Amino acid sequence: MRPTALLLKLLTAWLVLAVAACVWVSFVILWQITGGLLLFVMLVDVFTLPRRGRITGKRSVPGRFALGVKSQVTVTITHAANRPLALEVFDGIPTAAEAEGLPHQVSVPPGEFAAITYEARFVRRGQHAFTPAHVLADSLLGLWRNRHFVAGESQTKAYPNYEPVVRFAMLAMANRVETMGIVKRRRMGASLDFHQLRDYQDGDVLSRIDWKATSRRSTLVSRDYEETRNQTILLVPDCGRRMRALDGGLSQFDHCLNAMLLIAFIALRQGDEVGVVGFGGVQRWLPPVKGAHSMPKILNHLYNYEASGEPSDFIEAAERVMTLQRRRALVILLTNLRSEDGATLASAVSAMQRRHLVLAATLREQELEQRAEAPIDHLHDALQYGALTHYFTERRHLLESLRSKRVLTVDESAQMLPVALANKYLDVKAGGLL
Repeated sequence: MRPTALLLKLLTAWLVLAVAACVWVSFVILWQITGGLLLFVMLVDVFTLPRRGRITGKRSVPGRFALGVKSQVTVTITHAANRPLALEVFDGIPTAAEAEGLPHQVSVPPGEFAAITYEARFVRRGQHAFTPAHVLADSLLGLWRNRHFVAGESQTKAYPNYEPVVRFAMLAMANRVETMGIVKRRRMGASLDFHQLRDYQDGDVLSRIDWKATSRRSTLVSRDYEETRNQTILLVPDCGRRMRALDGGLSQFDHCLNAMLLIAFIALRQGDEVGVVGFGGVQRWLPPVKGAHSMPKILNHLYNYEASGEPSDFIEAAERVMTLQRRRALVILLTNLRSEDGATLASAVSAMQRRHLVLAATLREQELEQRAEAPIDHLHDALQYGALTHYFTERRHLLESLRSKRVLTVDESAQMLPVALANKYLDVKAGGLL
């Protein structure tokens, strides 16, 4: 039980009257009468507070949230009092979430309920719990209020932002994949398996005409191909401290997870299998899974990955990949390369290339690019521009050295990485490189 602002104002007024009574004797009687009356009203009003258990509630919360995306949470409040109750509700949101519209003030008539809806947004992935909501109920005259706990505890999970995956699925069903920026590549014979024979159509390549079937049917027959399936895509995310840097409100590691979800979704639809090997503080392994129905398994495996405070060891990553993945695979290494990575990265890549096709996907810091484009007005700006130019040059040389060793590379900003990586995967499939 606690006093309200109204009661504090009344007590303040009574104290002012007490000061006046000390100066003018005529105010003493008035001060005593108002004090007794105020005390009586306060005591009576205490008994109008709703008792424990008279206010109940329940919470409707989504089973999963997408990181950084707002979703609605509803708290329904009911009570058993025979008068309207003025309530102030504050839900027990997790520390990893942000909410708008709380605390919420509402008046609930007797025999009715109030549904309070607000939007919550998670800033950290993983499993989280909503604790019981705090409800402050006022007494009849509004002099006192007490606190009630309702709605209990609700569990939920914050997943990586899979909106690009959902958008790709919708566009793919509408046969408009190119709207997202993912380009359908022209298929080459090296990556195709024979599918079926069909009637010749205008525009078919002459090399695909099956002359034996044509001679038997006395009409042109073409061979139809489909892309090679049952290949393995191994995602190797860098979980070291370099991936904790923020880029556009999310860490670079979260941007990598978004790209991994999109490439996994596309690969599973292509008939390939997808596995995950973490390194740099996270020693987790998801053996390759296959089929569109396996996407939830990948989501549940990745949703609580976190970038650690440990350094990234590419040699360790290569050893784990070679130990865990015996079959030839497209190894997609997702990281943020630095100039000092040259020696260790070259050794790691050479070790994996003995069995696998390696693709190094690295994130460009958008903030650094924006600083490099800023006008130069002072000596400090010039020194900063020189340092950035040196950094970009070393980074470019590192990527060129990887390409000279026949390592595939993707160097994109965090926002463009998912689409760029998807296009590179389709290039690999179309070129028969795997």
